[in-house]
Amino acid sequence: MLKGILNVAHDLLEASIQKGETVIDATCGNGNDTLFLSQITGKSGHVLAFDIQDQAIKKTKQLLNENDRSNVTLIHDSHANISNYLAADEQVGGAIFNLGYLPRSDKSIITKGESTITALNTGLHHLKKDGLIVIVVYHGHDGGKQEKDSLLKHVAHLNQKAYTVLQHGFINQQNDPPFILAIQKK
Repeated sequence: MLKGILNVAHDLLEASIQKGETVIDATCGNGNDTLFLSQITGKSGHVLAFDIQDQAIKKTKQLLNENDRSNVTLIHDSHANISNYLAADEQVGGAIFNLGYLPRSDKSIITKGESTITALNTGLHHLKKDGLIVIVVYHGHDGGKQEKDSLLKHVAHLNQKAYTVLQHGFINQQNDPPFILAIQKK
């Protein structure tokens, strides 16, 4: 039946990421996406997991340790700086972004359109052919609408000969339900 937004995001990535690839969790948060990526890339794969909050890095590290995962590099830095952690010609198999704020933390620390678009552009540059970047857009908080609007404007103008962009979401839910943007490189 119909799956929730995060399950759809994971299904999309699982269908496109291969074992042994390098992938990106642009906003590791509580570590659930990082753990998922670690599992689907396997021991020979590598996950670069970013977050600007020390609390997120610590929670993700704890979750990875509890699940005996060692193929992850935790990076306490903005996703806008992804290019500093990839070789110029390095390809990635996919990436996930969960926008907004870290659940159960300071809601004033949020992702922002400018840094998200910078990170997205870097990810697209390094993305393998037929690879996916999945963005879960949470926008029901202060600053969320601005990020959503700038991101939608940006992805709507991606060259359709180079990328396919899908928007997926529930339209009858209240309180600004999250939705997915999935971008596939042709």
